[in-house]
Amino acid sequence: MTEKEIRIVTDSTADLPMGYAKDNRIAVIPLHVNFPKGDSYRDGVDLSAKDFYPMLLAAGDAIPKTSTPTKEDFLNTYSKVMNESPDCQILSIHISGGLSSTVSVAETAARELAADIYPFDSRNISFGMGLQVLEAVRMCKEGANLKKILDHLQLVSTHTETMFCLNTLEYLHKGGRIGKATAFIGSILNIKPIIHVKDGVYEAFDKVRSQRQAIQKMVDHGHSLLGGRKPLRSGVIHGACETMAEMLKTKIEETYGRVLDCFEETGAVIGVHTGPGTLGMTVCHL
Repeated sequence: MTEKEIRIVTDSTADLPMGYAKDNRIAVIPLHVNFPKGDSYRDGVDLSAKDFYPMLLAAGDAIPKTSTPTKEDFLNTYSKVMNESPDCQILSIHISGGLSSTVSVAETAARELAADIYPFDSRNISFGMGLQVLEAVRMCKEGANLKKILDHLQLVSTHTETMFCLNTLEYLHKGGRIGKATAFIGSILNIKPIIHVKDGVYEAFDKVRSQRQAIQKMVDHGHSLLGGRKPLRSGVIHGACETMAEMLKTKIEETYGRVLDCFEETGAVIGVHTGPGTLGMTVCHL
């Protein structure tokens, strides 16, 4: 019996390597970025990361909000994929349900279509989700069936560490994540928090005084998780912070003995909450 073709759908927070989605026929559903004056953009479609950060700085206190794709966005995307590949199975990999309702909307759309569609909660964000897409693509090319891929992704999701060092607390404050006093004290003391994704939600990991300290902390933590092994996948993500990101890239590759799978600037949806100067890494320690 011939296995059905598997098509992959994901969303714009995956921070996939440039050109990867197009090269592998991956449908990417954008989340939305909405500025107070009424301008609305589709992440990665109408608004690139390169264009977003100058706009964010120019917005001052009038920072944008983010919103999930609509059910209609999913229905249209799934229908298009099914028209391109009749009788296919769709694996739809999305940002953690603990951080966004995107995967919940995907599930609603999938039920409505009553087709062979399997939404999957990555329990991660950025390249922590993106590397799951890369693994799914690899296994599809090797001829694996959907159950085998889903089982593997469950394992990958519990063995992936995604960490971000924020250069400023300003955007957490503006977005209502922390109080003004905390942001003010943090700025005076030059505190830069390191946040990681644990059990599908953000959790404070540590705090440092400089990005160089953050690089060492994050790389050391990844090294401890790996226990001397090379990572299955690794990546560096940054927000308008390329010089320090290059430094992190070099440190990771020297320490872990493996070339990165991804080096990208994170998009607007993540950037709204983290701001410019954000430095992040992901490592899968299977």
